[in-house]
Amino acid sequence: MAECAKREGQEQERQCAVTRMRCGPDQLLRFVAGPDGSVVPDLKARLPGRGAWLTCSRDVIDKAVATRVFKRALSDSVVVSDELPEKVDELLVRDALQRLSLANKAGLVVCGFDKIAKELRSGSVTLVHASDAAADGCRKLEKLAVAVKGNEQPDMEMGLARNFNVEQLSLALGRPNVVHAALKHGAPSRKFLESVARLERFRAGSTVEVAA
Repeated sequence: MAECAKREGQEQERQCAVTRMRCGPDQLLRFVAGPDGSVVPDLKARLPGRGAWLTCSRDVIDKAVATRVFKRALSDSVVVSDELPEKVDELLVRDALQRLSLANKAGLVVCGFDKIAKELRSGSVTLVHASDAAADGCRKLEKLAVAVKGNEQPDMEMGLARNFNVEQLSLALGRPNVVHAALKHGAPSRKFLESVARLERFRAGSTVEVAA
């Protein structure tokens, strides 16, 4: 596993209870013991009580569930569900969609193929495609984005694709049948992109090295 990069002014580093590597809190997930003794993901790192920090990676959470990591880090009496990795994924998805909804309320989300095309011609935006969007529609918008920017192929900002399906995007944006969207720049948009990056890191996994 690659070392976590240090940043100027970053918050105090924490140690992953599985890999024993030290990282900034933005690279980790915090877990606490709930009132019923179950292990609870604390995505915002605000819940009271003793916390266990783990690298934001599905295979690290899998390893923690399969061993005594949570019992050692929290309490010997905590109950660890086999479904905890799925719960974390679900919460990360929910968090990202909530942030997309906030960006929409801030007026930073444009929907509708023609409106997105117009927005692409007028300024720099990030494209969002539904995971079940037709490939042809994605290609047309990305081709237009390339033409506007004068690049040979789309860069990362042009296509934030395939993270959420039509139903999820539609619910988050309060509009029917959202297949494509354009995200204007702004603080709420940045927070959404950060939450998507965290979800992707979690799903991508890593090579788990458990300290002896």
